[in-house]
Amino acid sequence: MHKIKLAMISAVTIALSGCSGNSEPDAVPQKSPAELAYISDSSSIAKARLDTAIAPLFDDSAMAETRALIVMHQGKIIAERYGEGYDEDTRFISWSMAKSFTGALIGFLVADGRLVLDDPAPVPAWQRPGDPRGDITLRHLLHMSSGLDHSEVAEEGIKTVFEADTNRMLFLDGAQDVAAYAEARTMEARPGEQFEYSTATSMILSDIITRTLTRSTDPQVRREVTLRFIRGRLLEPLGMDGTYPEFDPNGTFLGGSIIQATARDYAKFGEFLRHNGARKGAQHLPVGWVRFMKTSSQNDPAYGGHLWLNKRRPEGRNQVLFPDNGPDTIFAALGHLGQQIVVSPEQQLTVVRLGKTQDDVLAPMSAQIGRIMALFPISS
Repeated sequence: MHKIKLAMISAVTIALSGCSGNSEPDAVPQKSPAELAYISDSSSIAKARLDTAIAPLFDDSAMAETRALIVMHQGKIIAERYGEGYDEDTRFISWSMAKSFTGALIGFLVADGRLVLDDPAPVPAWQRPGDPRGDITLRHLLHMSSGLDHSEVAEEGIKTVFEADTNRMLFLDGAQDVAAYAEARTMEARPGEQFEYSTATSMILSDIITRTLTRSTDPQVRREVTLRFIRGRLLEPLGMDGTYPEFDPNGTFLGGSIIQATARDYAKFGEFLRHNGARKGAQHLPVGWVRFMKTSSQNDPAYGGHLWLNKRRPEGRNQVLFPDNGPDTIFAALGHLGQQIVVSPEQQLTVVRLGKTQDDVLAPMSAQIGRIMALFPISS
């Protein structure tokens, strides 16, 4: 359900996007100031040129449905556009972008000394003598390399959509206690041996967050304690007052897939990571932790600590972002149906795109995000 299918942008695409205004079609009618008002007068890119890159996301049927687009450059919103029926107060579902929030939240507890990255993950069900799951560390979970037998999506000829772990966990027999479902899975590989993208893995991390904060098994207590932690350490310091984490009936934060937030709040989170865990001069999340999140894992160069990276993946895996056509420092939180927070520190750029785009038509939309980003220079 949450499988990421992003296409690599070709060199030709980027080259065309970076050309001067002379390459733009002469037949395109000039837009009025009112039509370009969603782009700030302070934009370093000419309004007409930036609009030419943004407009297809909303107007071209090949892009499917874009509901919100924000471009932040040098810390300011320079373009903000919404589809019909949506605005700056609309809360959009994160899908798997939530995983990057969970990665940051784990970082707070590591910084507090309450969790240790390379210690065995504190999951009670794994602590019995001889249980191979007892060797799984937080690092393994954050790198999607736990070795647990998790199936993210239906596998052709093997599992139907109703048998994939993500769907069973979120909507079927595991929905009452997502963490218990995820933690009960057996091993298919040794910890750290292979990459396996998994929403269930992030739910285990969410459960670890809650059990680190409270020993209570009461669902309401678990929910309230975790929500207070998320608000106090992340949402309130970042001014994300339009963000609402969701929880399962057992009080576990659905940190693998379900946060509701405004487009501006998602942009604030991207900017927070662009500034290495700082906001308005105050360091909230240690720089070292954000660097860990943005560092390639051992089994997939394009995946860090619950963040996607602009690196080439091993043969046979879907490429993400655009590793041949942008700084390798670009990173992103990505979610089902084309939810994206894409950040380029070297371009001082954060782009948020929210909408509903099925996997089989995701490539044109993803390529268009690349065209927008290619307009901005790399800072010296």
